[in-house]
Amino acid sequence: MQKYQVLNEMHKGYLVAVVRGKSKEEAVEISKQAFQGGIRSLEVTFTTPGAEEAIAELTRTGDQQMIVGAGTVLDAETARIAIMNGARYIVSPHFDGAIATMCNRYATPYLPGCGSVTEIMSALSFGVDVVKLFPGSLLGPGFIKDVKGPIPHVEMMPSGGVSLDNVDKWMKNGAFAVGIGGALTKDAVGGDFSSVQRVAREFIDKVNSLRAE
Repeated sequence: MQKYQVLNEMHKGYLVAVVRGKSKEEAVEISKQAFQGGIRSLEVTFTTPGAEEAIAELTRTGDQQMIVGAGTVLDAETARIAIMNGARYIVSPHFDGAIATMCNRYATPYLPGCGSVTEIMSALSFGVDVVKLFPGSLLGPGFIKDVKGPIPHVEMMPSGGVSLDNVDKWMKNGAFAVGIGGALTKDAVGGDFSSVQRVAREFIDKVNSLRAE
């Protein structure tokens, strides 16, 4: 059941911080600031040098409420490294059957990047429960509504192009959750990531107000 517990927590929290650091230390700091701002799901990308060490550190020393995952996972070997270091979910920019198999072996959610109905159906055939819509900025919120017409059971999480100005559109069109990357760190200057906490709170407040409508 651990796979579905993680997905359920991600859906409840709704916001996933996509963390791209220039170093392990930077990734850890961005993650902690996002968490303090209220975002529980933290996706540490493997474009970060020492990403697996950042995941291990957050898993070992972070709050137990943190849901630490790995992003930009390009192959099954990297997925296993991430899982062995504590990653609770795996995200990739593409769909890869070998990654799906590895994640299924360890009962770990796999959210592959898909940009077409054909890719989405391939992912579902490999036991994927939630697909990442990528790039979200290109596909747009209406893509979810269009896909859910013929495939109502598919769950989709956009990543890329999600902002405070359009998160309402993603929610109203049925997004399972949303991934936030550049929008979180846009105000960070010179290695000071305290602004991440403020931006995270703005997103949390926006989602909570939309849910209350």
